[in-house]
Amino acid sequence: MDKGYKRPTARSRELRLNATDAERKLWGQLSARKVAGVRFNRQFPIGPFICDFVSRSAKLVIEVDGGQHAVDVEKDRARTAYLQARGYRVIRFWNNDVMERIEGVVSEIEHVLATCPPPAPPINGRGEE
Repeated sequence: MDKGYKRPTARSRELRLNATDAERKLWGQLSARKVAGVRFNRQFPIGPFICDFVSRSAKLVIEVDGGQHAVDVEKDRARTAYLQARGYRVIRFWNNDVMERIEGVVSEIEHVLATCPPPAPPINGRGEE
C-alpha cells in the first residue's frame, strides 16, 4: 500500500479542521438544515474526490473555490463530470463571492435546491414512516 495514502475519512476530518474562511462562513449558513431544511455534510468523499459540501438527499455538491481553481480548470471539469455521472448537480462559488455576498450565495443555493428533482424512493421500498 502507498505510504502517502490516507483513508478518505481521515483526509475529510483534516480538511474540516483546516477549513478556509469562506468554507467556514458558508458552513455557518448551511449547517443544521438552515437552507431549505436540507442536510449538508462538509468535506464529504464521493469516489476519489472530497467535496466541500454535499446534500446526499438533494444530490447537490457545492464547491468553494480559491484562485488555484482558475489555473486547474481542466481538473475541475473532470471532477464535475465524474460527480454528474453519479447523479449529482455541482455548483461552484469563488471564495470572494462567499466572503463578500453570502446572502446572494445562499439565495442561489436555495434556488438550485428548489429546482432539484425530489429524491428517489429507497430501493428496499421502505420510506419514512
